Amino acid sequence: MQSYLLTTLDGGGRVITEPLPSVRSAAIGIWIGSGSRDEDDSQAGLSHFLEHLLFKGTKSYSALEIAEVFDGMGGELNASTARDYTVVYARVLDAHLDTALDVMTDMVFAPTLADLDAEREVVLEEIAMIEDTPPELVHDLFAEAIFGDHPLGRPVLGSADVIASVPPADVAAYHRSRYRLDNVVVAAAGSVDHDALVERVRTMAPKRSRAGARIGARPPFVAPPPPSLRFVRKDTEQYHVCLGAPGLARSDRRRFTASILDGILGGSASSRLFQEIREKRGLAYAVYTFGAQYADTGQIGVYVGTREENLAACMEVVAAELDALADGGVREDEVERAKENLKGRIMLSMEMTSNRMSRLGKSLVTDSELLSLDQILAEIDAVEASSVAGLAAYLLAEERLSVAGIGPSEDRFLAAVDRITPGLVAAKAA
Repeated sequence: MQSYLLTTLDGGGRVITEPLPSVRSAAIGIWIGSGSRDEDDSQAGLSHFLEHLLFKGTKSYSALEIAEVFDGMGGELNASTARDYTVVYARVLDAHLDTALDVMTDMVFAPTLADLDAEREVVLEEIAMIEDTPPELVHDLFAEAIFGDHPLGRPVLGSADVIASVPPADVAAYHRSRYRLDNVVVAAAGSVDHDALVERVRTMAPKRSRAGARIGARPPFVAPPPPSLRFVRKDTEQYHVCLGAPGLARSDRRRFTASILDGILGGSASSRLFQEIREKRGLAYAVYTFGAQYADTGQIGVYVGTREENLAACMEVVAAELDALADGGVREDEVERAKENLKGRIMLSMEMTSNRMSRLGKSLVTDSELLSLDQILAEIDAVEASSVAGLAAYLLAEERLSVAGIGPSEDRFLAAVDRITPGLVAAKAA
């Protein structure tokens, strides 16, 4: 049985905790309800850039002092940016929780945004690194193929042109408008006293928050554009291919069925694509399925990285397995195995305070349903083979598929994916 405590502060911020008296550590995260999907074209990459700048110093701590404080506690401090949120998170011994929170609230609400030009170069190097890493770059290309010009179709890292030229005043204004107490969730799990944490946040955050003009509500994603095809020519040893379609929203009850579909198709070592492409035929080293869920949409896809001589054969196997699932060829034994795999991974992940904290914070900041672990396990157990087949037939229907690729020859790529998306290939050739 899992229990959590939730308090909403006068300023609109929320504090959620899961006390675990049996541990001596605490994981804490400050979640900001703003990510790359909230940027317009002129701001592409500002959320991620700002995340970097939080570590460059505050009114009370220099960048070096921030590092020294956490090193001196034997703690961990990090941050990440996603399409619909940004989070600064840490894990420390319970005796150091107040110190960690003091530094983190200063970073989030009162950064000096110092060394901005130097950090530009760091982020530009990160963008260049992705450009030189086809297995990662193809996922950005795939998001663009699915979502088109919508911000969900842009890389989280944004545009090198924007990062290279954005004025400091624009970065500061972006911070003031989004890093507001009413747009923040503080989540903690482990050896933590809820009431004490609430009081600390109540006294720390408002004094450091610099309110700017309040941003409007996030525009909903109404409908995806038509499926499309993207290709980037690079002199690589392998072709890197992603194919798939818009997926399910975070609140869609079919998300549990989608997780079982993922496990059966390509999300585990016993999955169909891993077994057929890698284990039986030796056609690829990396082959897997992936997915993402947002408040109003999602994505589902397949990735394969393989040499030119194996590309067509890989696509044939993918096509055959998609057809087999859509035709109702889902076995009870693989459904049960996928269920136990998913339940096991969830329960094992809950042995870490950082995962428990992330579950609370992410659910709250994205306005997602926060189910108990018992409810989640019951939802997984309720999934039936017929519903998996039906969802596969809908989500991965040919007319919904987009495809993205990176490799030496677009002609070779198009010939290989023609078996799966003949309509897109024909439109490209027209």
